[in-house]
Amino acid sequence: MNSVFNVQKTSREILLKLLTSHSLEQLNKIPDGFNNNIVWNVAHCIAAQQSLVYKLSGLPAIVSEDFILKYRKGTKPEGDVSQEEVDEIRELLFTTLEKTENDFASGLFVDYTEYTTSMGFTLHNVHDALNFNNYHEGIHTGIVMAIKKLV
Repeated sequence: MNSVFNVQKTSREILLKLLTSHSLEQLNKIPDGFNNNIVWNVAHCIAAQQSLVYKLSGLPAIVSEDFILKYRKGTKPEGDVSQEEVDEIRELLFTTLEKTENDFASGLFVDYTEYTTSMGFTLHNVHDALNFNNYHEGIHTGIVMAIKKLV
């Protein structure tokens, strides 16, 4: 499983660089043809990972329920986020990853509620969730790369 966490770490390092190399205005800008922005996509990756890995394992998420509700699938930005919120998202990129890796190593993930994603992947266990999460974060990293060219 080390490779799964290494892929996620690399993906999140890319997202962190994108967060730190753009102004608050750029992070909040929704380009024509898109329904979200850079910061929403990054926060969505965190919220989705928490739902796929923790909540479907019957465990409490590391982030707040409000955070998950704000950035879950089907949502879009409801207004600009503050620099304070961007700073929180930057921190959560790695605190959530580190905690997940430690929790996985300690055997915390025992139960899992099977879930079929909107893309048709059926997740049977936490291993499937972690693998799918990397695919999902790759999609959103690509979206962020497209948005960055327009802001």
